[in-house]
Amino acid sequence: MLDRLTKERTPSSQCKHLIQREAGPGFKPRSPDGPAWEVRAVPSCAATEYHLGLLKAKLAKYRAQLLEPSKSASSKGEGFDVMKSGDARVALIGFPSVGKSTFLSLMTSTASEAASYEFTTLTCIPGVIEYKGANIQLLDLPGIIEGAAQGKGRGRQVIAVARTADVVIMMLDATKGEVQRSLLEKELESVGIRLNKHKPNIYFKPKKGGGISFNSTVMLTQCSEKLVQLILHEYKIFNAEVLFREDCSPDEFIDVIVGNRVYMPCLYVYNKIDQISMEEVDRLARKPNSVVISCGMKLNLDYLLEMLWEYLALTCIYTKKRGQRPDFTDAIILRKGASVEHVCHRIHRSLASQFKYALVWGTSTKYSPQRVGLTHTMEHEDVIQIVKK
Repeated sequence: MLDRLTKERTPSSQCKHLIQREAGPGFKPRSPDGPAWEVRAVPSCAATEYHLGLLKAKLAKYRAQLLEPSKSASSKGEGFDVMKSGDARVALIGFPSVGKSTFLSLMTSTASEAASYEFTTLTCIPGVIEYKGANIQLLDLPGIIEGAAQGKGRGRQVIAVARTADVVIMMLDATKGEVQRSLLEKELESVGIRLNKHKPNIYFKPKKGGGISFNSTVMLTQCSEKLVQLILHEYKIFNAEVLFREDCSPDEFIDVIVGNRVYMPCLYVYNKIDQISMEEVDRLARKPNSVVISCGMKLNLDYLLEMLWEYLALTCIYTKKRGQRPDFTDAIILRKGASVEHVCHRIHRSLASQFKYALVWGTSTKYSPQRVGLTHTMEHEDVIQIVKK
């Protein structure tokens, strides 16, 4: 692979010509460092579209190879993943000394060591947030440093745990601006974690023969059939079926080919707002997917819990026995969009096979009670009574 990288270090003559033409006669290029240099240097225009797409595919492939742990020099290390419990899992990631351990101690009954020096937390410490009848598992992970994706500071283990979470809370120091956020996003992006993005709506299926079948249901402005073929050939795929259902970029198409990307919601939490001006607090609070708090003065923690509940997209369902009042003390926690069948499976695995009908009270019905079947979609705080055959 290193031989291939060294071959790629020298830009092609076409690339040099385009750079010189766009930059002018006085342009002196920096020392080239492989395909990444060409991606930064090549001007974005129709003439270089295919060249840039091919370089991005090569970069994605090389990064994946570099991030793979060495099989020959593998050493047994102590992992710190904990068993998944509760109704949802939330991972706390951030740089050292941003307030993750203090936040865990405030939100849960778990005491996590907090001190003024860095790397106070050296392992994964779990806690449980009890909110609206749900038990939300909160994981306090060790601080991430730059280069975590390459394994620095146990970064691989931290990121591996973050991939198993339902929501990521990125804890940031409000006094340090946007530097921490951009660095953490870069580290997570390099290992295939896509924050606040949806999976590209592209149908992709490799085949044994027949060449590459390309089609799209929308007008494509970022990808073309020729570019898709070049990217597939770079991954040694010469027979496949590709269908674009939305206008996606070459990077998104590469993610579909690789197939190991994780798409999860992320909440950016800016801590220590008591140390910055009100104008700066207002600016940070207006950023998308952001919440401003102060763990030291316990400011805005209730609003953070409300936002976390929305990002988790959980639904509380209450049960009712025939002739009795609903049981509001013990709720069934399900994902948003769950049906009556999901409720049956949560109560007992054999209940769905004995199901006759259900009576539902709540916002999901036109009138209360309404007789529904297994496919009826439940909403938050609905009450259900199941009748068996």
